Amino acid sequence: MPVIYAGPDLEVRKAVLGPYANNAFVLVCPRTQESVLVDAPADPDKFLAEAAGVTIRGILITHCHGDHLMGLQGLKAATGVPLYVHPAGAAKLPVAPDRTYSHGDTVAFGDVTLRVIHAPGHTPEEVCLLYGRHLFVGDTLFPGGPGKTATPEAFRQAYRSIKERLLPLPPETVVYPGHGDNTTIEKAREEVRIFDSRAHRPDLCGDVLWLEG
Repeated sequence: MPVIYAGPDLEVRKAVLGPYANNAFVLVCPRTQESVLVDAPADPDKFLAEAAGVTIRGILITHCHGDHLMGLQGLKAATGVPLYVHPAGAAKLPVAPDRTYSHGDTVAFGDVTLRVIHAPGHTPEEVCLLYGRHLFVGDTLFPGGPGKTATPEAFRQAYRSIKERLLPLPPETVVYPGHGDNTTIEKAREEVRIFDSRAHRPDLCGDVLWLEG
């Protein structure tokens, strides 16, 4: 698993797993070597093998679409660690969660404390996890646009979540999505600014691109 960030207070390891090329992350406290897993796509054995050498303290689910959960039962059985999800997703998991987290809650491991940001739209239970200038967003936000939405109401909710809860973060904040490449809050702000400068049809939803929507 490549280490994509190594700082004095946080190490980020990323694996691309399963048939949908999901990004899965191991977040590590460098001092204590305690860690959490973010999401649970397919290939749990590969995920765990690549996360060898650290003590796993929890499995944190950003949202409950199947591609992010395909390895959950295997991860849970192998580790026995607490499983976290937003309350709106608790009934959607293939195994019962041990704990739920809501907007403003925190999850601590070693010297690291993550802040939970509820960002519904792509799904009702969608959460992002923030530590310093590192934001793990599941399918909330990608380079170029928000996560896919099923209805105009869901798109408007996703837009509000991004505009009100993510874009106010410092511009240098790195955004780690559930698929594909990273972006930054600075880049997302500029894309949304251009989106806001244009008129849009009221039924806008689906795979929206900020610069084309």
